[in-house]
Amino acid sequence: MNVISSLKVVAAKRPNQQPQIVRRRNKLINALHDQLQLGTAEAEGREYLKTRRRHIKNPATGEYSESAISRKPRAWYWTGEDGKVYIALKYETKALEIAKGKSAIEIGDAKQLVPMIEALKRTVAAGELDAQIDSAGNEVGRRFFRKIK
Repeated sequence: MNVISSLKVVAAKRPNQQPQIVRRRNKLINALHDQLQLGTAEAEGREYLKTRRRHIKNPATGEYSESAISRKPRAWYWTGEDGKVYIALKYETKALEIAKGKSAIEIGDAKQLVPMIEALKRTVAAGELDAQIDSAGNEVGRRFFRKIK
């Protein structure tokens, strides 16, 4: 009963980092998951709160403690004047330009919101929006670097 001898043992090295586009794609998929939870909760008539852990400093003692903070995510979808539902994909605060000069997707009926978000998650995971994600990520990233003259 030697289990180790029956296994296929290989010399494989785990990469230290994922490629940048994969990290950005996963970030957008996680944000779409929040939108999916928010849309599902609204359809069911309940409220969705995202919980995050924060380190908060006690002003009296100066010690840090970990606490959970809940907040409602900002919705990327809205109902237009014509009664149709629209959604805009966002990377950080930048709306992705899906087509030239167009950043919103018309969904139509509110019942189609959840299936549309699921389809968008699959689209992002397949890499169909990599150029738009990369462009938006580079533009957002420029805010964090000072220009050296």
